[in-house]
Amino acid sequence: MPTSPPPATEPAARRRWRDADSPVLRAFARSRTVQVAALLLLLIAFASIFAPWIARQNPFDPANLDLIDAFTPPWQAGVTGAFYPLGADDQGRDVFSAILYGLRMSMLVGVASIALSLAIGVPLGLMAGYAGGWFDTLVMRVADVQLTFPVLLVALLIFGIARGLLPAGYRDDMAVYVIVLAIGLSDWVQYARTVRGAVLVEKHKDYVAAARIIGRSPTAILWHHILPNLLAPVLVIAAISFALAIV
Repeated sequence: MPTSPPPATEPAARRRWRDADSPVLRAFARSRTVQVAALLLLLIAFASIFAPWIARQNPFDPANLDLIDAFTPPWQAGVTGAFYPLGADDQGRDVFSAILYGLRMSMLVGVASIALSLAIGVPLGLMAGYAGGWFDTLVMRVADVQLTFPVLLVALLIFGIARGLLPAGYRDDMAVYVIVLAIGLSDWVQYARTVRGAVLVEKHKDYVAAARIIGRSPTAILWHHILPNLLAPVLVIAAISFALAIV
């Protein structure tokens, strides 16, 4: 009587991911779409970090441009013999190199501005929702006032004030940091309001009461017990804000 082949065993590494305690890791191990998206994100981050070594030329340095290679079609070599995978523009600038350097700047602005918004909005939302009282009222009224103005208008206002305060010789060098500051200060409100609303729900649950009974401090309760349960909406907002910050 023929015997059926033994079932294929799952690789140990994948099994560890599927059996992990973290629901995020378990969901990551089960979703091919998420894995492909994560791989593409890593490739983009790698290209942005190592752009000076991957790109053929620095598109911001006029000395590296070859005007004689202007308008070279994609995937062809120019008059100088240099190969242009995506072609060259009217100044002989390698389009592929320009994309890599532009990607580097976009990633810097997006990550830094979102990190600044998170650093401001999440702690304020945690403290406002948990403590309540006058601090909650103060934070929410400031947030309401800022929400009455469009985010783009607030960012332009902060950008203009910051550039006006800087000496003329430093304005161009500090332009990227001013943009990060403008986007970060104009985008913290949505994190604070989202986190505050979630804290108002979470702080009345049994696990928070148990943490209080065993003597955990309010700071430990906020950062080690409540915050991990709020990461899902915060990460969703951060992903959307990252794309908007780049645009």
